[in-house]
Amino acid sequence: MTDRYQSFTGSPLGKLFVKNLGLPNPTPLERWTEGAPVVDGTVVTGGDGRLAKSLVIALDNLGVTSVGNAVEGEKYKGLVFDATGITGSGGLVALEQFFTPLMRSLTPNARVVVLGTVPEHTGGPEERVAQRALEGFTRSLGKEIGKGSTVNLVYVAPGAEETLESTLSFFLSPKSAYVSGQVARLGATGTRESAPVADPAKPLTGKVAIVTGASRGIGEQIARVLHRDGATVLGIDVPQAASELQALMRDLDGDHLTLDITGKDAPQRIAQHVKTKFGQVHAVVHNAGITRDKKLANMAEDRWSSVIAVNLTAPERITRELLDQDLIADNGRVVGVSSIAGIAGNVGQTNYAASKAGVIGLVDALSGELEDGITINAVAPGFIITQMTAAVPFATREVGQRMNAMSQGGLPVDVAEAIAWYLSPGSTAVNGNVVRVCGQMMLGA
Repeated sequence: MTDRYQSFTGSPLGKLFVKNLGLPNPTPLERWTEGAPVVDGTVVTGGDGRLAKSLVIALDNLGVTSVGNAVEGEKYKGLVFDATGITGSGGLVALEQFFTPLMRSLTPNARVVVLGTVPEHTGGPEERVAQRALEGFTRSLGKEIGKGSTVNLVYVAPGAEETLESTLSFFLSPKSAYVSGQVARLGATGTRESAPVADPAKPLTGKVAIVTGASRGIGEQIARVLHRDGATVLGIDVPQAASELQALMRDLDGDHLTLDITGKDAPQRIAQHVKTKFGQVHAVVHNAGITRDKKLANMAEDRWSSVIAVNLTAPERITRELLDQDLIADNGRVVGVSSIAGIAGNVGQTNYAASKAGVIGLVDALSGELEDGITINAVAPGFIITQMTAAVPFATREVGQRMNAMSQGGLPVDVAEAIAWYLSPGSTAVNGNVVRVCGQMMLGA
């Protein structure tokens, strides 16, 4: 689906309207293409913290060109600031001293990453205050920066210094095109060693990944991106979508299973299929979801129950069955697809918002329980342009697309890329996270 408004603003007449009327002017977002480097340009690093050495090593391993001192007149594709050395509120001035002189030196679609210490893992109250302040700084800068650029914060717990690589690869690259103003936490649930990534271009080689709701929309794109990264995909969808699902899995050399995930025996059937065909799986992506919107005063019980059953109860039951049967391999991944509605709420979606907030609750509940390097995380999409959103009334659709820092909707691939980051063998320290893929919505979260 195309964004007609964005196409219009790129025309000569559209540019005139934008200039004279102060209309939103979305910058076309750069997204990753096969063979592209992590960063197509130079990154400036700064800060005086405990991550300095690890940062240099990670950037070097990723093939990223970095410099410690900017040159006047040069343009830069990214900035990374190690703020772990800030131990009190007075030290926050280091943010202004580093960033202010560089803001006009950034190219469009630049990437800014601030590194901090997980506040709960700091050395004292003053440091905890200062580290928590980084969230306000990065979220505000994300709304200022413009030109398709992003700003994100990565908290790194003591002991997780060597786990930066996969997360920097995501946040510095075009793969994070629609992710801004977000906070990722590494090692927050305990020190976990990441597995080596044998082939950065195909990090999921030899892995099996379940994707529910895989036949179309966001689910289809998740399946395609995971296949691109080397995974064998087991796509699951309802019998009504069997032909689309089978065609997609043939295209991806994957496997398929048609069933209603809310069925009483669905978790057992999935487990048996996994055991028979693969032995174990390495990733489970709970993407299947439905909406049945009504204001609560007009909500019928079946509308409520069906949404909770598909969006929340089924992921709970399937995850538990696979764990109980030891069918998720060591260093495996569980990912839930939540929604911005589960964080901020939405009129007419009490059932949907409850289910998607529950997905976040599932992450909270299991992230400290899982062993053997297994992680659980969630993505929370905002307005993603799909065939489903194309049916939304024009005015509502336009508000949904423009009320974010990038003044545009995201694409299914943006959600898929965030999930692929979670699934990387190098992301074992990324556990218990909920990252919004929403272009940094202006209100509500």
